[in-house]
Amino acid sequence: MFLHLQSTIDDAQRAAVEAAARALGLRLVEPDPVTHLVELRPEGVPAPERGRVVAVFTALAGVVEVLDRPGDPPMWSAARRVPTTVAVGRAIFGGGHASVIAGPCAVEDGAELLEIARAVEARGATLLRGGAFKPRSSPYSFQGLGARGLEHLKDVRAATGLGIVTEVLDPRDIEAVLDAADMVQVGARNMANSSLLKELGTVDRPVLLKRGFGATVEEFLGAAEYLLCGGNTQVVLCERGIRSFDQVTRNLLDVGAIAHLRAATHLPVIADPSHAAGRSDLVRAIGRAGVAAGADGLMVEVHLDPSAALSDGQQAIGPDEFEALVQDAGVLCELDGRTLRTGDQTIPHPPLPKIPTHLRGTA
Repeated sequence: MFLHLQSTIDDAQRAAVEAAARALGLRLVEPDPVTHLVELRPEGVPAPERGRVVAVFTALAGVVEVLDRPGDPPMWSAARRVPTTVAVGRAIFGGGHASVIAGPCAVEDGAELLEIARAVEARGATLLRGGAFKPRSSPYSFQGLGARGLEHLKDVRAATGLGIVTEVLDPRDIEAVLDAADMVQVGARNMANSSLLKELGTVDRPVLLKRGFGATVEEFLGAAEYLLCGGNTQVVLCERGIRSFDQVTRNLLDVGAIAHLRAATHLPVIADPSHAAGRSDLVRAIGRAGVAAGADGLMVEVHLDPSAALSDGQQAIGPDEFEALVQDAGVLCELDGRTLRTGDQTIPHPPLPKIPTHLRGTA
C-alpha cells in the first residue's frame, strides 16, 4: 500500500506518520518527491488488515489518502467493481432493483407512527423512515424525541416487520441507533462529518448517505469513500437537492447528478423529492424526475395530517398521493428494465394488531 502525503506536510506531522507506521509493524519507504507517495511495507507477518491501516492513517494530519497502488481509482469508482446491490429487509437498491422508503420526517407519537407505517406499507413502501434525532436550523425547532423515538421505531418494527431507516447525528449515539435501525442515515448536515463517517465505516449495517446541500458531486463521493475505506461496503447515496438562488422549491434536485452517478459509481443512488421540493404539491412530479434519471429508489416524507406535523409538514404528502407516486415509479422503472420492489401485494395483510398500551397517545 501507499500513502499520499500532502506536499506541505511538516516535520511534526511526518513524525506522527512514522510513529503510526511503527505501531502497525510497517516500514515507510522514502517518498517520491514528485507524487509525494510513500510505500508502506510490512516488517513482519502477518501484515495488518487494510481497514485498520486506512483508519489509522486517514485520521492523521498531512495524509491525503491511502492507496493500494499508485493510480488506483477510488473505492467508489465504477471501475473498481460491478454495481453494488444493497438489501435491507424487503428493500433492494441497485442491481436492477429499486425500492421506496417512506414515513414521517420525525417520530412524534408511537400510535401515529404505527398508523403511518401501516399506511405506507399497504401502498408499496418497503422501509419506514422516521427521525428520532433531528438536526434543525433553529435551536427552537422540534429536535425529535431522542431515545424515546428510537423505542417507538423498535415497537413499530416489531408490529409491522418493516425495516427502519433513521438518522444518527453523534458518534456517541451510534450504538443506540443501531439497536433500532436496519439502515443508518447520515443527513445532509453531517455529510462532511468525517468523525461520524469513520465510525460508521466500521459497522455492519447499511448506510444511507445524503448529499450536503452545498456539496459538489466530488465531495459527495469523497464522503462515501470514508465509509468504504472503513470497510463498510453497504452504502446507498441519496440526492436530496442542493441550494439554488431560486425560492420556488426548497432545493434543486440535481437529476443530472443522479444520471452521472449511475455511470460513475458502483453504489446505488436514490432520490429524496420531499427535501428537494419543500412543497407537497411538487413531490410527485420531482419524484418521477428522479426515477426517470435513473434513481434506484425514493425516500418520501408521508404524514397522515401534514398540517399538524411537528417537522417539515409543508413537504409531506398523504398516503393516497404516496400511492400514486409509487405507481408512477413502477412504470418508469419498467421502461429501462428495472423492478420496483413493493412487497408481496398479492398476500392479504393480516388483521392490524392492537396498539400496545404504552404507545397510545404518547408523544
